[in-house]
Amino acid sequence: MTVLHSAPKYASNDGVLAKLSKAMGKSLIDADEAHGEIVLTVKREKIAWALEKLRDKHDYQQMMEIAGADYPDRVERFEVVYMLLSITKNHRVMVKCSTDEATPVPTITTLWPNAGWLEREVFDMYGVVFDGNPDLRRILTDYGFEGHPFRKDFPMTGYTELRYSEDEKRVVYEPVDLPQDMRTFDFLSPWEGSEYVLPGDEKADAEKADGKKGGDK
Repeated sequence: MTVLHSAPKYASNDGVLAKLSKAMGKSLIDADEAHGEIVLTVKREKIAWALEKLRDKHDYQQMMEIAGADYPDRVERFEVVYMLLSITKNHRVMVKCSTDEATPVPTITTLWPNAGWLEREVFDMYGVVFDGNPDLRRILTDYGFEGHPFRKDFPMTGYTELRYSEDEKRVVYEPVDLPQDMRTFDFLSPWEGSEYVLPGDEKADAEKADGKKGGDK
């Protein structure tokens, strides 16, 4: 049985980059095609306008995801990345804008209601503020959580830990207290191996020595 559909199985990028770049006009900062994906970088203040234009004039009907990225060495260290899908063209495009810790990004909850939760995730993990989001609260971390876990300068162990206190009969927050061996962990790849002797390695050396003795007999 043959199934016919107006959309191709794999949509081509031919001509898409030039067409969308022209449509973005002066709001466009950069346009690139990398790893088979179209990526448009637009001015922060124009992000809602650009996404609305892609939705209404170029048939990218669905906003699938909003993600964040942190580049601490940049003046505007955070990138907000929007993934759009055209269900009629079977084609995807990514749109990005940059911001810093203090400058808000315009919300797109007026374009796609599901952006509300996705903007909250980026706010929770990176601290990016979305101007106009009607309910910008943390969504993944606990109540009273300090900091933003996906920032590159956020410690891997966090700042505080929680446990149930038998004495107080409740959950308590305490500063993270790590043993010294954890503090000096060097994060080497297990495939590369370490340059020092790990606890237990002496057993392997002893077994090799015993094996040689047995072979000599």
